[in-house]
Amino acid sequence: MATSFWGVVEAHAPRHTQGKSDGLGYTVGLLTWVLAGGTFVAGKAAVAEMPPWTFVFGRLLIGVLVLLPLVRHHLPEMRGFLKAFGLQALAIGALGFGITQGLMFTSLQYSSPVNAGIIFSTTPMITLLMARFFLHEPMGTWQYVGSLLAFFGIVVVAVKGSPTVLLGLDLGGGDLIMVGAAIIFSSYTVLLKRAHFQLDRLPLLVILMSGSLIATTPFFLWELANGEHTHLGLHGYLALAYAAIPGGALMYLLYNWSVDILGAGRAQGLLYSQMVFTAIIAWLVLGEAIEWYQYAGGAFIVAGVVLVTFLKPAQSGRG
Repeated sequence: MATSFWGVVEAHAPRHTQGKSDGLGYTVGLLTWVLAGGTFVAGKAAVAEMPPWTFVFGRLLIGVLVLLPLVRHHLPEMRGFLKAFGLQALAIGALGFGITQGLMFTSLQYSSPVNAGIIFSTTPMITLLMARFFLHEPMGTWQYVGSLLAFFGIVVVAVKGSPTVLLGLDLGGGDLIMVGAAIIFSSYTVLLKRAHFQLDRLPLLVILMSGSLIATTPFFLWELANGEHTHLGLHGYLALAYAAIPGGALMYLLYNWSVDILGAGRAQGLLYSQMVFTAIIAWLVLGEAIEWYQYAGGAFIVAGVVLVTFLKPAQSGRG
């Protein structure tokens, strides 16, 4: 997911490219989130044929192979980085791209891509809350209000707008797994910000993805040993190809480009369009109707995340 790259960008100073058209930047940024929304739909489409950890393993493997030639000039820096920070970086990458994505695609076995996209869009809010407690970053009144709004939106989506479901605690298992994925990804983002690795975005991305590839290999082998690939067919391979190349390597490159043009803040602000694109693509490809509670929950989440992200608290006298 392009949201995985968000943590990489957060950990580095943006390199805003002067003189380039903002229109181009917004076009590239929105295309990034169209491709990201398609990845949720591809994961759902592959459920009947491809087990989730195999899907993640294949996506990472293909993505790393596609991106490696693009970082070949950085290989000496990457080797030096791995000698100094290899274990730490690979472990952080395992959380952000491996465990998170494994849970994401597992959740799609029990939930809809629209629900998954809505819930995962709360990651900036969860990250800010974690950064408040673990990195001592400031939060103001609007951040707390926004956090409550976004949490309420998650509840609305998870219980399908039904108070009866809420009172009976009959929550959707897939939605709860996606909440877990969002929390783990936010933990990854906080760890990455805390580490503040001094390496360009794309080489760092390849290293983090490599750590996830290592972490997901045992799960892939476990699925292979348990015969969970007996139904694998053309639809599964096509979904994987989409998630790995247009929805993987190309998506990361486009996001990288949009950050260079717009700067990290404005590029990240387009993240919330992913919910809309996921819903549209799910309707077009899977014929999945958009329910009223998904509109309502999404609206609360967007409002909450906007308050959390854009109404920053005033900095204290710290330099």
